[in-house]
Amino acid sequence: MAKKKKLREGYTTGSSATAAAMAALHFLMTNDTLTAIEIPTPRAGRITIPIHWVRPEGKLSARACVIKDGGDDPDATHKAEIHAVVELLPAQEDEISLKGGQGVGRVTLPGLPVPPGDPAINPAPREQLREGLKEVLSVHQTHVGLSVTVEVPEGEEIAKHTMNPRLGIVGGISILGTRGTVKPFSHESYEASIAEGLNVAKHQGHTTVALSTGGRTERLLLKDRPDIPELASVQIADFYSFALRSAAEHGFTEIVVGCFFGKLVKMAQGFPYTHAKDNRIDFSLLADWCAEHGIPEKLHAELKAANTARHALELLHGQPALPKILASITRRALSVAQDFAGPGVSLSYRVYDFDGTLLCALSAEDNA
Repeated sequence: MAKKKKLREGYTTGSSATAAAMAALHFLMTNDTLTAIEIPTPRAGRITIPIHWVRPEGKLSARACVIKDGGDDPDATHKAEIHAVVELLPAQEDEISLKGGQGVGRVTLPGLPVPPGDPAINPAPREQLREGLKEVLSVHQTHVGLSVTVEVPEGEEIAKHTMNPRLGIVGGISILGTRGTVKPFSHESYEASIAEGLNVAKHQGHTTVALSTGGRTERLLLKDRPDIPELASVQIADFYSFALRSAAEHGFTEIVVGCFFGKLVKMAQGFPYTHAKDNRIDFSLLADWCAEHGIPEKLHAELKAANTARHALELLHGQPALPKILASITRRALSVAQDFAGPGVSLSYRVYDFDGTLLCALSAEDNA
């Protein structure tokens, strides 16, 4: 058996900005252009990051560039240029001012780790930047103030492919990283984005939130429920139990779940996380659920041997019992969802066919 290749970690936009800022400050202290620099991280020890280039900007300022590397789990910011411009402020001893320049977003809504009006540089990267710059000053035994501006030349365009517009972050990307490195296919980062979306929606005063498993189900759900604004809709991917629990903890009184048939079956099976790699549909169980509504024996056998959820649904199409089958599976999913969310939350489902047709709309009240 071939040995499984270890996935390569990358580094965050926060670490990229820190490395660029430290390299620019080192240049101002020594006139030496580094090709790599060791930096502190919030939770991953010390790492070394390549420096793309360093150049002077003026008598007391310099700019450095790092190419952000997402490792084996690249996101929209992979290969982006992250710049830091560092200016010496001799009259402001030991003060470090952080700014967001071109391509760094600005926060406009409450509910995020950074208050409205500030650049979208999260608390952990802010502290990381300050710590790294203080290291360089300490090495050179220099007491001087610094003005640091983080820029991402393509940031405004990159941000269109992130959650920033939804979260009310305008003009560019966020500088992120609670760890400092990017763990490939980490659940932590996606869960953090779900929590941020819920937090923003709550701070806008919404009491109802839509949780959809992807962009397509989100569009279908919001079309069916025009009373729910886009800001009160969060894409949860496979993080079913986490999203339900978090939505309840945020105080939402109504949760609407939108999904396709395959995710519905997994949710009804009780999986807290619905990714295919970890949790597969039990087609024998699905066939037995359908048999409770009087399907033919031949169909029962075909369902047990189905290859995919799409295949199973195609087999069920045209069956008189299909509406009852869908309602029954949705009730099972609602029961599981209620366990994850806890009491005091009104839950409902909207289940779609793969062509976008609404298959079932059911609430916990209908389930009672």
